[in-house]
Amino acid sequence: MRFVLSIKRNLSTSSSQSPSSLILLTKTPLMVIAFLIVMILSVITPHSALAAEASILGVGGTKTEEGADTSIPDSFGRDTPRHTVQGFLNALGENDYLLASNYLNLSKSDNPTTIVRQFKQALDAGGRFQPDLQINNTPEGNLTDQLPPSQENVGVINVSDKSVPLVLERVVSKQGEQYWQFSTDTLSSIPEVIENSEPTLVSRYTIDSLEGKKLFGYQLADLVAALAMTISSFLFTYIAVWLLYHLLKLTYPRVRGVPLPLPDRVILPLAVVIMALILSEVMVYAGVSVTLREPVNRFAEIASWVAITWLLLRIIDALFTRAVNLSYKKNYTERVSILGLLRKIVKALLLIFAVIVTFGNLGFDLTTGIAALGVGGLALALGAQKTIENLVGSVVVVADSPVRIGDYCKFGTYEGTVIDIGIRSSRVRTLTRTIVTVPNGDFSSMQIENFTSRDMFRFLHQLYIKRTADIDVVFQMVKHLDKFLDEHELTNQEWNQVNILELRQDCYIIQLQAYVNASGIIEFYDKQNVLFVDLLMQVRKYDVEHALPTQQLIVKQPELLAQLEHEGESEAADKKADQKNAAADKPQAVNLSKDVDTIDNEQIIEKPKDTLKKHMVDNRYKHIHKNRGYALARLKFKQVKKSFRFPKVKNM
Repeated sequence: MRFVLSIKRNLSTSSSQSPSSLILLTKTPLMVIAFLIVMILSVITPHSALAAEASILGVGGTKTEEGADTSIPDSFGRDTPRHTVQGFLNALGENDYLLASNYLNLSKSDNPTTIVRQFKQALDAGGRFQPDLQINNTPEGNLTDQLPPSQENVGVINVSDKSVPLVLERVVSKQGEQYWQFSTDTLSSIPEVIENSEPTLVSRYTIDSLEGKKLFGYQLADLVAALAMTISSFLFTYIAVWLLYHLLKLTYPRVRGVPLPLPDRVILPLAVVIMALILSEVMVYAGVSVTLREPVNRFAEIASWVAITWLLLRIIDALFTRAVNLSYKKNYTERVSILGLLRKIVKALLLIFAVIVTFGNLGFDLTTGIAALGVGGLALALGAQKTIENLVGSVVVVADSPVRIGDYCKFGTYEGTVIDIGIRSSRVRTLTRTIVTVPNGDFSSMQIENFTSRDMFRFLHQLYIKRTADIDVVFQMVKHLDKFLDEHELTNQEWNQVNILELRQDCYIIQLQAYVNASGIIEFYDKQNVLFVDLLMQVRKYDVEHALPTQQLIVKQPELLAQLEHEGESEAADKKADQKNAAADKPQAVNLSKDVDTIDNEQIIEKPKDTLKKHMVDNRYKHIHKNRGYALARLKFKQVKKSFRFPKVKNM
């Protein structure tokens, strides 16, 4: 029960460590810091969780239902070789020697505490366990290791010239329980190993103040030694890899004549991989306790897998970048889209494999998850229908190649240059410099017009010649332009023709058609300008005029004469009224020599004149108001007459 609780505890702690390994893929400068954090977490959590089933990755045997039904579960978790090794190390980490003795095949005369202490001392001096994923995880053990079926090799102890294999043997109890324990042959060789062992570097160079002190259940001296060796190993490997890379960068061009194809970004992940490989041997050589060494080895292995994935991603980028550049250089542009899609697929598969291995080392049992995917495969397929459709669409777009990266195309209501063909969608940059993202499932089912794939450009334009031109001159001009266009240096022999396309009431429509060789639309526009100028220069040689858009206004002659007469009468009446008003408003001198009677008579005479003046003004305003509509119409007609230049009409 204690063992099961420790497993549950460590599964929860291991799940909190997985984000630190994912950071390695995104933040290059934090690679070392993340690894050190993982090291500290491995120290804080000494009880390692069980690893994933090896059958997921193809390592070890498979657990059959028949064996599961006949075997009785062991209370200490010793049902498989892997669980036995992990349970023994957990017990040593807790310094529970009585619990650890249950994993040793001891006789009744042996002292459990003494044997466990001696075994731990031998393991500290030179013990090396196999990685968890390489230790079989089935009750039957590995039946192909050239050992008896009841034995399993899980490691070795190397001290001086003495080598002792770490062998497990399957034991059957009186109650019928089958479990694995360290064999009696291995335990009998431990005293001889201890006699040949020498004091470790940790024990010889440990500071006196650190002896006997513990932190998180480990000896403080071992923690300091492990941290110092991790940092020093990384610095040493990084400097060595940096020097080796720059040495290759200098010598490779001299030998092969081309620059080194690997970028300098591979230095850091390669250094981490080498450091993770040598760290275990360095700690064994220094004599770090096996209870601390095994958790560190576990996370060093995780770091190595992450670094290998990181390194392979950099190498994949370098290889595919070189392949893309080579395709452009040799004008194999159709390969660019395929290479881009393959790069993303390879990266995705590599990341999936790395995640499986990493979580397996962290102790997650992925068998249930993969089985759940099989059970819920139909639901997953229905839920991810659009995703699968887009994935198939991307394969269709790449395989059929209606467009390639860099092509100018038109689809739906959009047109632009294809800049990327991804796994889920494709991106097109429009003429307004915006980016349109189209799902590949929709993109593959559209009608796509590829302008880049055309081998030549069509020159198609029209000339409009007035109908006043002589038809013989027009016909001679058409024959001459046809010959000129066919022999022009910018046209090819695909289809060059000049013909009279249509006869209209006001013009002849001359159609000009030819094909021009050009590598792009910009070059075609430049050549089209030259053709325009040359053709217009040829048209100038003939007595023809270009027809321009015109409008005509037709007015009947009797109505025009009546309107003009009415305007003349109205103008004469207005002029006469103005003269009368001016004469009436003119002041008159007073004759002082006249007598009073004469003045009175004149005033009497003037009164009727004032009345007449007022009456004339009223009539004038009435006439103006009455003819206001005619005046506006006359003004509009004058403007129309001036714009269209009607001939003057003589009064009959």
